[in-house]
Amino acid sequence: MEGTIFSLVPAILMLILVLVTRRVILSLGIGIIVGAFMLTQMDIGAGLSLIWSIFAGIFVSEGALNTGSIYLLSFLFLLGVTTAFMTASGGSRAFGKWAVERIRTRKGAKLVPSILGIIIFIDDYFNALAVGQVARPVTDRYKVSRAKLAYYIDSTSAPITVISPISSWGAYIIGTIGSILAANEISDYQAFEAFVLMIPANFYVFAALLLVFLTIYLRLDIGAMKTHENRAKDTGELHNPDKGDVPGDLNNEFREHDNGKISHLIWPIVTLIIGTVGMMVYTGIQSSEGTADILSIFANTNVNISLFTGGIISVVTALVLYVGQPSPKSGLMHVFLQGLKAMLPAIYILIAAWMIGDIISRLQTGEYLAQQFSQADINIAYLPLIIFLLSGFMALSTGTSWGTFGIMLPIAGEIAAVTDPAFLLPALSAVLAGSVFGDHCSPISDTTILSSTGAGANHIDHVLTQLPYAIIAAVAASVGYVVLGLTGQVWVPLLLALVIVLVTALVIHKLNPEKG
Repeated sequence: MEGTIFSLVPAILMLILVLVTRRVILSLGIGIIVGAFMLTQMDIGAGLSLIWSIFAGIFVSEGALNTGSIYLLSFLFLLGVTTAFMTASGGSRAFGKWAVERIRTRKGAKLVPSILGIIIFIDDYFNALAVGQVARPVTDRYKVSRAKLAYYIDSTSAPITVISPISSWGAYIIGTIGSILAANEISDYQAFEAFVLMIPANFYVFAALLLVFLTIYLRLDIGAMKTHENRAKDTGELHNPDKGDVPGDLNNEFREHDNGKISHLIWPIVTLIIGTVGMMVYTGIQSSEGTADILSIFANTNVNISLFTGGIISVVTALVLYVGQPSPKSGLMHVFLQGLKAMLPAIYILIAAWMIGDIISRLQTGEYLAQQFSQADINIAYLPLIIFLLSGFMALSTGTSWGTFGIMLPIAGEIAAVTDPAFLLPALSAVLAGSVFGDHCSPISDTTILSSTGAGANHIDHVLTQLPYAIIAAVAASVGYVVLGLTGQVWVPLLLALVIVLVTALVIHKLNPEKG
């Protein structure tokens, strides 16, 4: 069943179950079981053995610790502990009070995560988690739903990272482009120049970013998002209370200290940023061959160990600040354990997402989709559109932008180079745009999971509330790619895509105006 149409079954089944049941762990679990049994020809014993092997492989691979996943999971626990100490110390409450004096509207509160999401462009993981920690006290004060906060985080983190050359994504993409140019003997431009030239043709990214700010200024709450926002404004419930625990939510497990100061929140976050970025630079320099420049540093950096290091430093900082406060305060162990407990929902979802991602990879789902695309007789004018849609579906099914980059960039590059080299850069841009679109829609995307974690939102609520906005941006981008293919222009279809988003937003606002 590997590499055939049947390889789509686990991914499609999982997506349907998520939409129908809205229970992400159950849906992922069924997808894992079905996929494992397909790989073992319905042998129950072998299927269960494969499931255990995949689970164990998250922690131990080829007789050695799988440090990448262990560091990332550990960082989530560390982030939970840091948040717990910042909350128990009264730092989050003090920051909220300070922000209320300076940010006087819900609109201003919503701008905080949106602007921070664009400023913190180094890495999507770091962006999603750091922005959530800074913005949550402000958005909570103004009763902005956690689903809305998660949307702002997710719809700025990946889009800004994928068009930034000085980022973990940008460095990886530039390296991949370099190999594509070399393989197709294209010498008109170097990899970095090609990446910069590709940026305007990433229509989905600009459409999604524009829509973020339109939702703020037009109070554009669509579908399920409106339910979450109305509940937050009317009752103060920032997420659905019937959904149980959400990642990072401490549920008032301890009393916040009365003498909390803004510094109890700021310093742990500052040390988190400095520690993480500093370690990213250090590991990038250590792994670079020859003279290390900024691109080689970010191309070779170890993001997961950098996050872990920054997390350790942040926990120590938050702990020291908490211990230095006068009594009475909650016990250290109690706060520590509550911080660990708060991150368990995110850990469960992330592990399950990794497992089904492994299953889908073994079934060669991405390879099957790519093969069907390569064999199709496609009019070159529609190449960017088809690449965008296929990359979106691949990222949606597999839950990985990077995996889609690795499969689709070489294929798109080769097809464009052979048929019409003028379409090379637009085709590669369409891969990046489609991958981010699919990532935004996928419940098994690690970036989507971490965005809901950073926001303290129920994960499936985040996926379902973000979906309408992603589709609006994708439709606008699709029109742009059709025009690009027919005209060969880039700036005109980009402007057209943005106009479509703007007009759509204005129409929705006029038909269903929001108040407050």
